[in-house]
Amino acid sequence: MIYIALLRGINVGGNRKVEMPRLKTLFESLGHTDVKTYINSGNVIFSSAEKDQTILCVQIEEAIESEFSFTVPTIIKSANQLKAIAEAIPKEAQNNHEMECDILFLWDEVDSPGVLKDLDPREGADEVKYVPGAIIWSVSKEEINKSKLLRIVGTPFYKRVTIRNCNTVRKLLSLL
Repeated sequence: MIYIALLRGINVGGNRKVEMPRLKTLFESLGHTDVKTYINSGNVIFSSAEKDQTILCVQIEEAIESEFSFTVPTIIKSANQLKAIAEAIPKEAQNNHEMECDILFLWDEVDSPGVLKDLDPREGADEVKYVPGAIIWSVSKEEINKSKLLRIVGTPFYKRVTIRNCNTVRKLLSLL
């Protein structure tokens, strides 16, 4: 089965440094095949005979901690799950000079449609959409200072998501 591992909070500002070639080798040492990494934010595409994503996640997190000496929260999505999320991104959504569009991948404990009301998006600025496993959040660059997306940084909710922009998610889908 094909999966994607999304690592949270690595290679940000020179902290929690994880080299992609070393990460690829680590995944291969766990018996995973067809391992590819994409950009330094911690995206690993791989094949595995294991069908239980929870088992995979625990295995990968423990191996990363052993190899790099720090904990890296990780989300595992199947190729089908990533495809469903990527296909839910509005066609016009972009991450460019006019618009910011981010995909917030959710840990199980915050993965529900009800999370949108807790986020309290700003009407007229934030466009939000829940899909199982993620929130798609977009805002025009003109309205970015009115967005409530920036207010989640440092909150308990923020620690239960890992974020990729829509361009990265679309590229990951194409690499599957």
